[in-house]
Amino acid sequence: YIHRSFKHLRAQVLACVSDPDLLESGQYPSDVKERAKSILAACGGQSVGSYTMSHGIELIRRHVAEYIERRDGHKANWQDICLTGGASNGIKNCLQLLCNKVDGKDTAVLIPIPQYPLYSASLAEYGLGQVGYYLDEDHNWALDINELERAFLEGSKTHAVRAIVVINPGNPTGQVLTRNNIEDIIKFAQKHGLFVFADEVYQDNVYDKDSKFFSFKKVMTELGAPYDSIELASFMSISKGYVGECGLRGGWMELCGLQAGVQAHLYKAISAMLCPTTLGQTAVDCVARTPMPGEPSYELWNKEKTAVLESLKQRAKMIVDTFNSMEGFSCNVVQGAMYAFPRIELPPRAIAAARADNKLPDVFYAFKLLEETGICVVPGSGFGQRPGTFHFRTTILPQPKQLQEMLDIFKDFHQKFTKEYS
Repeated sequence: YIHRSFKHLRAQVLACVSDPDLLESGQYPSDVKERAKSILAACGGQSVGSYTMSHGIELIRRHVAEYIERRDGHKANWQDICLTGGASNGIKNCLQLLCNKVDGKDTAVLIPIPQYPLYSASLAEYGLGQVGYYLDEDHNWALDINELERAFLEGSKTHAVRAIVVINPGNPTGQVLTRNNIEDIIKFAQKHGLFVFADEVYQDNVYDKDSKFFSFKKVMTELGAPYDSIELASFMSISKGYVGECGLRGGWMELCGLQAGVQAHLYKAISAMLCPTTLGQTAVDCVARTPMPGEPSYELWNKEKTAVLESLKQRAKMIVDTFNSMEGFSCNVVQGAMYAFPRIELPPRAIAAARADNKLPDVFYAFKLLEETGICVVPGSGFGQRPGTFHFRTTILPQPKQLQEMLDIFKDFHQKFTKEYS
């Protein structure tokens, strides 16, 4: 991962739970050692080498519930929190709830287009139908309720459409949904009896001054009956945000509105995977229970977190400004997450050359960019896009100096490409 946020607190806690002898040394702050001791006390045999409960260590689940309460201002039940091996595992566990027919029809799930390919791949793996709804690029990738209705009605002709996936902040599109937009989505889900998958792993990554993250749980609760009883699973991960601990595989999901029997069976199914890694759970605890003012680790933690998010904000602006200065490019503001998804107009000769090379036009462009510059982007066709449009996804993660160098090289390549195929 590019940035090194949360480095000291997290690394020290992980070191202490892995080697408890370090708790007797004087090299770590007192709050770090207290954290490690409390986690070890919650483990079987006071060791992270032991299995935990399949849905996670109770102490950490309680800390996650407290985090959600602070975030939303509403009660969270720790027993509705399930720790997972990254958000992906939780998402797949919930998708498996839908692997059955309804009135003779196979189940389908509404997913955004563009989408994060975890969803299309998992739907294919479980034999579930995919019903795409297009995000509104002209309105900064908002969700248009009329488009949701269109997709639902179209999908219902062949499938039982039973769930909707919403990614907020967006991947690959970088948008942050407004509260009004979230309210409309919840009302749409309640109207059609849909299970909502709220992929909120980038909730800390909001850069646009006019944007704010609202969780689906918060908005649903504040809408009141009948909207506060919809089935909702929201997901969080330590792989994203300001932490970036992808390899530790930690995350959580909060379940709302599920029947008790259904939730019990979900936990039973999860038990087949034994438990998430204890080191991943430890990192989750560090995210959910951040240092408080006055604690020894607070100043360094706060400095690192602030620096990472401020730098990402600057890089988001750099990349959008550069792309929008390039001929044939149009890039929406990166309001949040870690990606830009610019639209590019390709010359007819380039499209013809792509066909001759048996490639999609955006794939052809991405390969040319990679071969000539070493810059790797992901073609928009890998995420889905409206027919006749071309995009690609790139991250905002390279450090500013490296990012500027990459953008300068990219700009030169595009000028040469356009001239060659104009």
